[in-house]
Amino acid sequence: MKLSKAFIPYKGYYSTPFCRWQGSLQNEHSIVLGANTAKKWLASKGWDPKMFDYLFLGITIGQKQWFYGSTWAAALMGAERIPGMTISQACTTSVTCIWTAGMGIETGTFKLPFCLMTDRCSNGPHIVWPNPLGPGGEVISENWMMDNFNRDPWAGLAMIQTAENVMKEEGFTREQSDEIALLRYEQYKMALENDRAFQKRYMFPVEGRVSKKEIRVVEADEGVIPSTKEGLAKARLTIPGGTITFAAQTFPADGNCGVIVTTEEKAKELSADPNIKIQLISYGFARVEKARMAKAPVPAAQMALDVAGLKIDDIAVIKAHEPFTANALYFCKQFNIPPERVNNYGSSLIYGHPQGPTAGRLIIEGIEETVMKGGGYMLYTGCAAGDTAASIILKIG
Repeated sequence: MKLSKAFIPYKGYYSTPFCRWQGSLQNEHSIVLGANTAKKWLASKGWDPKMFDYLFLGITIGQKQWFYGSTWAAALMGAERIPGMTISQACTTSVTCIWTAGMGIETGTFKLPFCLMTDRCSNGPHIVWPNPLGPGGEVISENWMMDNFNRDPWAGLAMIQTAENVMKEEGFTREQSDEIALLRYEQYKMALENDRAFQKRYMFPVEGRVSKKEIRVVEADEGVIPSTKEGLAKARLTIPGGTITFAAQTFPADGNCGVIVTTEEKAKELSADPNIKIQLISYGFARVEKARMAKAPVPAAQMALDVAGLKIDDIAVIKAHEPFTANALYFCKQFNIPPERVNNYGSSLIYGHPQGPTAGRLIIEGIEETVMKGGGYMLYTGCAAGDTAASIILKIG
């Protein structure tokens, strides 16, 4: 389905910095933190949260009482009379929140929904499941984060192994992997130039309680490790005998972001520059063969391109979630483009992956980069758990 009525106001979005897990945001309830941050951001714009008619809450890591997630978040934001929906789709959560809001605008179901995406990988839940028919009735336990990172119940493998499968099948080498990791760090450094001028176009500070007496204001990404060619060459392989090192994969993180989706008229009213239009165009999704997750962004992106009637050469800015360097290598090979065309100003490979808001931040960065280029089409694509992916195309200008 190609959309024609759904728009994002220019500057009608924000992302907090991302903090490496067990850092400054490790003690925060992600729903409460996300809602409170959104409330402060709205206040900074002079906008009343009561203007929204629906909330899409994107979250993937359970928090206490997330049964009430969307409506609780709306009330904490100051929009206590609106209903909402909680969406959990692993790493594609933000894309699906934004697209679902856009479809609601297209059909006239909503007029002004807000998408709030938030996660805290730190201090992940440890769950106990009843098991009355087990030996002695002993319970079944699950570590929400690590157990699921380390084993897809369908593929039977850890996520890193799905990336290594693609590396092996395509003949990609460790040297190519290291080259991508270094390139993405160099691209991230572009975002830090001129006192972080690029990041300040969209980034909103976040507060984290680090102790009973100290609240820390985080204004920039926390926990990014500088990369050098020499350092990457010495990095330890994630899997013995593999090709991807610990320095060539993302890391869990904490953070949140928000995006307003609305009609063309309302977007113009709320826009920081009414001459800049940001239109939702198309969406793509895919699921590839078992344990080949890094391949999935390619068919998802192709679907979005086909729906929009575009080719990859028509795209001005490409953003992609890259949990592993395998994703970048495969995507660029399949579309026959240089890796420099993707992820200027960095990616989740470098600044971390809070899951729920990761794609949202990349989409926001893509909007800002496209505006700086004078407009055009922006493509986001990214994989998600279960060998799936989602993609979205925006028209900006």
